[in-house]
This record gives sequence, C-alpha cells and structure tokens, in this order.
Amino acid sequence: MTAPRVAAQSALRIAAQSALSVAAQSALRVVSLLPSATEIVAALGFADALVGRSHECDYPEEVADLPVCTEAKVNPAGSSEEIHRSVNALLAESLSVYRVDAERLRALAPTHVVTQVQCQVCAVSLEEVEAALAGWTGERPRLTPLNPGSLADVLADIERVGAALGAPERGRRLAASIRASMEAIAERASAIPFRPRVVTLEWLSPLMTAGNWMPEIIAMAGGRDLLGAARTHSSWIEWETVRAADPDVLLVFPCGFPLERVVREIGLLTERPGWAALRVVSEGRVYLAEANQYFNRPGPRLLETLEIVAEILHPQDFAFGHEGKGWLRLTRAGARLE
Repeated sequence: MTAPRVAAQSALRIAAQSALSVAAQSALRVVSLLPSATEIVAALGFADALVGRSHECDYPEEVADLPVCTEAKVNPAGSSEEIHRSVNALLAESLSVYRVDAERLRALAPTHVVTQVQCQVCAVSLEEVEAALAGWTGERPRLTPLNPGSLADVLADIERVGAALGAPERGRRLAASIRASMEAIAERASAIPFRPRVVTLEWLSPLMTAGNWMPEIIAMAGGRDLLGAARTHSSWIEWETVRAADPDVLLVFPCGFPLERVVREIGLLTERPGWAALRVVSEGRVYLAEANQYFNRPGPRLLETLEIVAEILHPQDFAFGHEGKGWLRLTRAGARLE
C-alpha cells in the first residue's frame, strides 16, 4: 500500500474517532452531587454535559442554573455549635445529614452520577445515592464515587472521572498539569531555610484540626503541620492543645465556610481564654482563609489552596495575588481585618 494511501486512511480513522468522541460527549448527561466533582467535570471540558448538581455546587458560576438534587437536613446558617449539635444528633440515630431528590434525579435521566464516600458530614453518602437509584427503570446511570484522603487520591479521582466520562487522556493531562504546578511550588519552598510551625483549625466550636490533604499542602508550601496528620480524617482537639503547641502560624478555615463567614464567627476563637497571650496573636500571624472554595474542596483548585498557603507562610518569596479574596490577616487585637 502506498504511503499517501496509508496517510489518507489514517486521517480517515482519526476523523471517524473524533466524530465518535464528539457524538459520545453530546450524549452524556452528568449529575454531580459534590462541589469538587462538579469542578472536576467542568475542568475536564464537560461542563455542557452537566444536567444536575448538589445544593452546594457553585463553581463554575454557570452551574447555578442547574436543577438541584440534594438538600441538607441541618440549617447551614446556624452557628458552628448549632451545626455541630444537629449533625451529631442525626448521626447518633444513624440518620443521614442530607436528602437526595430521587424523583428529580430520575427525571433528569443522567447517564453518569458522580458522588463521594469520603465524608458523610460533607456531602450525600454513596448509600443515599444508591437508595435513590433503587428501582430505576431502564439503564441505570454509571455511578462514580470519589474517596479523596490525600493529594494523590485527588489527582487519581480526576483521572477516574475522566475515564468514566470516556476521556481518560483528558483526566491524565489535567492531573499531570496540576501535579507539575504543585511540585514547582514545593521545589521553590524547599529552598527556603525557615519552615514555620503551623496549626490549622477546620472547625471553631468545638475545635478541629485539618487532616487529609492539608498537612501535605502545608509541607509543600514550606511549613510544618504541628497537629494534623496527613491521609487521615480531621480530628477534634482541645484549646489547651493549641496553646501548648505555640505555633508560628495559625491558619483558620472552618469547613465549608466562605471567607466572610469565617470573619463573622472568628469571635468563637478570639474570645477564648488566653487568646491575647498567644505569640501568633502578638506577632500578627493569624490568618483566615476561604474554606468553601479552596481548602475543603478536593479538586483542581487545591492548586490555588497551595498558592494561598505558600504566600501566607513565605510572603517574601510567593505572591500569587490571593490576599483579600482567598485569605486575610487578623490584626493583633482581632478587632478588624486588613
């Protein structure tokens, strides 16, 4: 066979495969029941395939118009203590914290549903989704549960979603790009001799320190996490444990809270006994961060989370422009924010 004919046939095969890929993508109908999963689907180029979302999915902005398939059983506007008590009361009775609108889910006729198994407090559980799909008439949608407990898991989930949607190469490329950008920051940070000792607070009443991917991010940003353990769930801690740790940096990002709400509720921390005597307070190294969009979302924007932590820990070496939107510094008195 001549070279031109081989080239022509190869071009035809590529065109046919591309046409099939476009046709397959147009047939996709994806419901995402997890904010980070929605971001992953969109970052992979499948935003147009999304037909439904969870009540918490809010990025990218265009997903706001999608039908909502879940709701919380607790009042998200309640105080930290009220939310904690409500969640514990539900869990104590082996009840779910969320509801799945099974009727709406069926009406949307998804080909794919993306959910999670990582935390029954943060989003609908896999069991709830499976119950909503019980008795499904016709072909059941493909269920893709995510279970991120570390940075490696998050990147693997990106690849998993790409593969589930028929675009494994997209997943590999996106994961590789995020990994390379993170490693570049980590390499720069590793050359800085001073590694601040950090305490993270992921809830304010009661206090919780962050686990999972956050100790890894702090290490990559050139810090040392004093209380959190990588690849394990976040854990409850006592106020005296925070005081005894005497960190160089206190990083506050209550789970799921936007930055303005962290500011509103910071009194739960600043009014604790001995607050004013803390070295981080006198040195002005208490930082409040946007938890809802960054720190608590195990998706593509953990890269921005790493950037935020890097410029907090080493402001002379990193400046990504996140101050004011992604984080704020608490003044010594804790009365106003800069």
